[in-house]
Amino acid sequence: MYINVMTNGPNHTTRAELPQADPLDHFLCFSVYAAGLAFNRVYKPLLDRYAVTYPQYLAIVALSSKDGQKVSELGERLFLESNTLTPLIKRLETAGLVSRRRDPKDERVVRLSLTPTGRDLADEALQCVPGEILQATGMSSEDLSSLNQTMIALGSALREIE
Repeated sequence: MYINVMTNGPNHTTRAELPQADPLDHFLCFSVYAAGLAFNRVYKPLLDRYAVTYPQYLAIVALSSKDGQKVSELGERLFLESNTLTPLIKRLETAGLVSRRRDPKDERVVRLSLTPTGRDLADEALQCVPGEILQATGMSSEDLSSLNQTMIALGSALREIE
């Protein structure tokens, strides 16, 4: 990129080459995407010790806050479609971390609960993982909380467009 640079007074200009910034550096969406990839790299070794993936971890955390959730509720909370959520739940069930049962009031509804093993995993992971992530970011908990609130508002605004 070339720009006119003033030298030796206002009547004399020369062309100078300036380093061009990477256009992606100006895309918030790319910054969010790149940060998400970086988070996944940090989470992977932390979650490997629990033998769960990041999406599975999110499902376990969401189920730990409310037992007996409908599959549809979990999907809405995690922003996952059923074709992604169903195999994830089946893998958690196979691993003995989640149980599925039909709602006795409406057989079409499937409810999810953590098994005792799943609850133990959730309790242990929630005691360790968030602190390790905080440390990995190098940010203060106040700064991360503020950033999180901003990201929640951004996501909400973008979902309103749909």
